[in-house]
Amino acid sequence: MALPARAISFKPYNLAVTTRTLPSGVPIAPGISLYAKGYGVDHGHGHGHGAARSDVPPSWTSGVRLGGSNFESKTPLLTIPPFLMGESSCTAPVSRSVHTSSQVPAPSPSPYAVPDWSHYKTENPSMNRAFSYFMVGSMGLLGASAAKATITDFLATMAASADVLALAKVEVSMSAIPLAKNVIIKWRGKPVFVRHRTEDEIKEARSVNIKTLRDPQTDEDRVKRPEWLVMLGVCTHLGCVPIGESGDYGGWFCPCHGSHYDISGRARKGPAPLNLEVPPYDFNDAEEKIIIG
Repeated sequence: MALPARAISFKPYNLAVTTRTLPSGVPIAPGISLYAKGYGVDHGHGHGHGAARSDVPPSWTSGVRLGGSNFESKTPLLTIPPFLMGESSCTAPVSRSVHTSSQVPAPSPSPYAVPDWSHYKTENPSMNRAFSYFMVGSMGLLGASAAKATITDFLATMAASADVLALAKVEVSMSAIPLAKNVIIKWRGKPVFVRHRTEDEIKEARSVNIKTLRDPQTDEDRVKRPEWLVMLGVCTHLGCVPIGESGDYGGWFCPCHGSHYDISGRARKGPAPLNLEVPPYDFNDAEEKIIIG
């Protein structure tokens, strides 16, 4: 059965204005190709379907004309065999998009694409390394300074207060203490006994046999100058304050539990286990003062 004549569908397209044509008469439209070729076998005149003939103008050039400022092309877009469309029709026009821009739009970047960081790369690695070392050293120095300031402020909170530092040392005028008299002063919250001893008291304190004492200690070890006796006025039994110039040995007596101390402050009787404690002190002869602490 003979196939009916091929029906052709024409559709006009507006093309960009051009002033150039090929030697074959084909107008030049930048960015598009007007060759409409379908997939299939050789056309039958020896050039196959891979390229157009250069010696014969394409058949569609007869359908292009210049109208006003645009090119119009009427070309069949697609021809369908009758066994696919039925006996009543053997062709079907199909639209084809034609882009007339001379610049092809850039594809949108993929969200999974790796950014190009090459423009951040330094041209001088040595300079970049020196800058990195400088920044690391500067940050380290600032961090060390901040740590030092923090630790210093923390330790300052544990330092003694001003009133405690004021009592760290106490000065006693020796000229204010008459011979054979006691003076009680306060040092670091504790009473301190200062006695200006006579010659008889010194002889009595040094004549004691230390082997008979429960806390053996000579008078020479307890004083820096024989006439001045300095010791804490706190009983070594339970922390009471003994009374001066009393007791069985002419020294100090603790009425709370009956502890007796001699003229050198040594425990002689009662529950007191140790002698009265001697604090650190020194003499300032230029000002005639005893500095305790």
